[in-house]
Amino acid sequence: MKSSDDPIRLLFLTRSLSYGGSERQLVALAKGLWKQGAFVAVATFYSGGPLGRELESTGVPVESLEKRARWDVLGFFRRLLRLTRRVRPTVIHGYLATANILTVLLKPFWPSTKVVWGLRASNMELERYGFVDQVQSWVECKLSHFADLIVVNSHAGFDFAARNGFPQDKMVVIPNGIDTERFVPDRLLRDKLRTEWGVGPTETLIGLVARLDPMKDHPTFLRAAAFFAREHPHVRFVCVGDGAASYREQLQALSRELGLAECLRWVGFRDDIAAVYNSLDLACSSSLFGEGFSNAIAEAMACGVPCVVTDVGDSAAIVGTTGEVVPGGDPQALANGWRRLRARLGVQPDLRAEARNRIAQHFGVASLVERTSAALHSVLP
Repeated sequence: MKSSDDPIRLLFLTRSLSYGGSERQLVALAKGLWKQGAFVAVATFYSGGPLGRELESTGVPVESLEKRARWDVLGFFRRLLRLTRRVRPTVIHGYLATANILTVLLKPFWPSTKVVWGLRASNMELERYGFVDQVQSWVECKLSHFADLIVVNSHAGFDFAARNGFPQDKMVVIPNGIDTERFVPDRLLRDKLRTEWGVGPTETLIGLVARLDPMKDHPTFLRAAAFFAREHPHVRFVCVGDGAASYREQLQALSRELGLAECLRWVGFRDDIAAVYNSLDLACSSSLFGEGFSNAIAEAMACGVPCVVTDVGDSAAIVGTTGEVVPGGDPQALANGWRRLRARLGVQPDLRAEARNRIAQHFGVASLVERTSAALHSVLP
């Protein structure tokens, strides 16, 4: 394991390192801090995950706590205590609600260790989810005052947390960082995937890259697609992402009812996400609630793909003047946004480059690492 004169010994705690927006951010941050000379280790609830292998290949230690089931509580916590005793972190950084709560429960055992939380969402409508999620959110709010620092990835998330009782004086906004060396415009990737999907060179491909979850509001995307397809015969749509089988079946049934069978492709999880973005002419975020900082928007823009987004979370601040912002839950407004952006691309040939430059200038990984490093040092003695 790496040693350094840097006083930070940082242990990240998260559920898993599978492909996901929050997980990719953790990996980018861990790798960046490690390269700066800080000691970094990552503990996951569950073993496996391709992003774990990516981290380990750079030297960052990754250890699984081997959680066996939801009610594997006492054994799991004992393993976490043993790991923490061995790593001796000066900072434990939770990523998302369950991990955040656990960091506070560790505090009595390691009183000198600083506790840092990561908040990744904004106005979640928890009544759409299960009872466990609602209780967990309530507990997280109550315990938030025991954290030494709370890192929020969006201004919308900061405002929402503050309204719900999180301590403002302990919160800092640090936007996500996008790897602009990985997410780049690539004509070869574009042509290869469009050929695989049977999308012609003159067809417009509009895509929604998001897990199948109520917050992403796929129904509005589908209804907007039906509006748009009636007026534009040479348009195709793709939904990339996976989720619960029952919800996927509901969405696919709706798409058939709307007459989208011939122009819409459902694609599950893909790990070649840069190729997915490059295949698109327009990217879309139709989220209705809960969005903080959308990786999907920023990654698409880094690939030179302009975006139409709903005014949820910090999405409008990410796209700036390079895209279109519409109200959430309004299919006609979303279709109109596609229409406007498509027209702009016809008269603003530099719009794609402007979208990429905006991400490179304001939301790069270097900024994420530097700002996080400064915030972590601020809580150390």
